Amino acid sequence: MKKVIAVTGCPTGIAHTFMAEEALKTAAKKLNVEIKVETNGASGVENAITLGDLQDIYGVIIAADKDVNADRFNGLPVIEVPVKDGIHHPEELITKVIQGNAPYVKVQSRHQLLRAKYRQNRGHSDASFINT
Repeated sequence: MKKVIAVTGCPTGIAHTFMAEEALKTAAKKLNVEIKVETNGASGVENAITLGDLQDIYGVIIAADKDVNADRFNGLPVIEVPVKDGIHHPEELITKVIQGNAPYVKVQSRHQLLRAKYRQNRGHSDASFINT
């Protein structure tokens, strides 16, 4: 099964964050695509993306009107859009990612990659690296 990751968020974090999450999940189910959606709402980050979640994915959809730490997706295909696009065009976004039409984010520096590997080997949780 094809797999994508999504991150949603809006400055107030009340309705649009979760409307986009639901729309993306519904579209993924319809398209027979596995999806994990991290939400960045008023109560903080929920369902956080981990390093393990990034294995074997086709790409990342960021549907957010606030900073959601997109740097953690360096080297991956990423589509960044306003949260409203996650609500109104979820099928288009997912299709674009699984068809390979998402641009790649710049590759991490060697220092960043070594730091991630070191922290992972030292027993730090994935989230501690991703959310730094």
